[in-house]
Amino acid sequence: MTSTILIVLAGLMGAAGVVLAAASAHSAQGAELDNAGHMLLFHAAAVLGGAAIIHQGLVWRPLGIVAVAGLILGAALFSGDLALRAFAGQRLFPMAAPTGGVLLIASWLVLAAAGLVALARGN
Repeated sequence: MTSTILIVLAGLMGAAGVVLAAASAHSAQGAELDNAGHMLLFHAAAVLGGAAIIHQGLVWRPLGIVAVAGLILGAALFSGDLALRAFAGQRLFPMAAPTGGVLLIASWLVLAAAGLVALARGN
């Protein structure tokens, strides 16, 4: 069930990333939308990979789920803030994009820790 939910979320992230990249091509403020789209697309692929490695037991499941959830939330915050600024001229909330970026970095580190825990447990 968890893997299926992650796949659905990755699909939505990927679709949103393509929409933002397309909007960027037709917008005077394309750079922000381009960055938002790329962030979603890259992390959509990472979420799919995360779902697969969690499902295969290659990482410690509790930390793996936290890491992938963080990737989803971090990409949403970062991209959402950039997109809202481009479309509406306002921020999602103060420091939303930097918060999303820090969450993404932390989530990648948690994913590494999930792999180390699995290794230490002999998985």
